[in-house]
Amino acid sequence: MRKKNQKRVRLLKGEKFMYFIIILLLCLIPMLNVYTSSLVTKTNIDVEKLKKEISSQEEENESLSMQIDELASIDNIFNVAKEYGLSYNNSSILQVK
Repeated sequence: MRKKNQKRVRLLKGEKFMYFIIILLLCLIPMLNVYTSSLVTKTNIDVEKLKKEISSQEEENESLSMQIDELASIDNIFNVAKEYGLSYNNSSILQVK
């Protein structure tokens, strides 16, 4: 049996470069996908932390608002005035016309 002369097909420089780019893209695309997914997950975690922080701050603001309402009540103002020896004198009040 005689062996046939087989010519080996050589790749051109452009074809080598094209194959290299294709293989590189096939490796990079999944890596980029995983990277962007991890960034999205990290961002979601940060958003949830901020939501918790906002809700706790809103609760604190509501509590402080209630304290302001209590301290600004007329009864409390009169009690503080009595404590410091202040009195309500109608004769010293002037009405603007």
